[in-house]
Amino acid sequence: MESIFTQFAATASGEHAEKTDILTSLGIDWTLLVLQLVAFLILVWALGKFVYPVFLRIIDERQAKIDDSVKAAQEAEKNAEKAEMAVEDALKKARKEAADIVTMAKTEATQMVEKAENSAKTKAERIVEEAHEDIQKEITAAKKSLEKDTLRLVRQAASLATAGVADAKFDEALIKKSIDGAKK
Repeated sequence: MESIFTQFAATASGEHAEKTDILTSLGIDWTLLVLQLVAFLILVWALGKFVYPVFLRIIDERQAKIDDSVKAAQEAEKNAEKAEMAVEDALKKARKEAADIVTMAKTEATQMVEKAENSAKTKAERIVEEAHEDIQKEITAAKKSLEKDTLRLVRQAASLATAGVADAKFDEALIKKSIDGAKK
């Protein structure tokens, strides 16, 4: 271990003695440094001339694609909103039309019921009227039949009562008088 310290001490005391150049004392060679600097500059120039433009073009293309995608997404979102509004409007319109159809159907049904009721009422009135007419005809026919039967019976009764007393003219007058009295 002592040899290491003595070696560092000898190197350190030797550096102070030379004091020629700091870079050489650090172990840097000027010619090698200049060559490395020239190689580095050539590398930077080559990268700037051939590699960086390709990278920049690729990055620009990707950025353009991203921008296009963002614009397309925004347009799709706007179109989706428009479509949603159109669907909502169509639904409102369809609901309104359905309500109108239901209202019209109810109105038509009410009209049909009223028409059927009126038709039934008219038919019922006509049937009642025909029944009254038939009853009147039957009453008239019954009266005529009754009158004929009454006349026949009165003739029979009058002919029996006046069989020996009167003639046909007297019978007719008596029958007429009896019928007139019966009508009152």
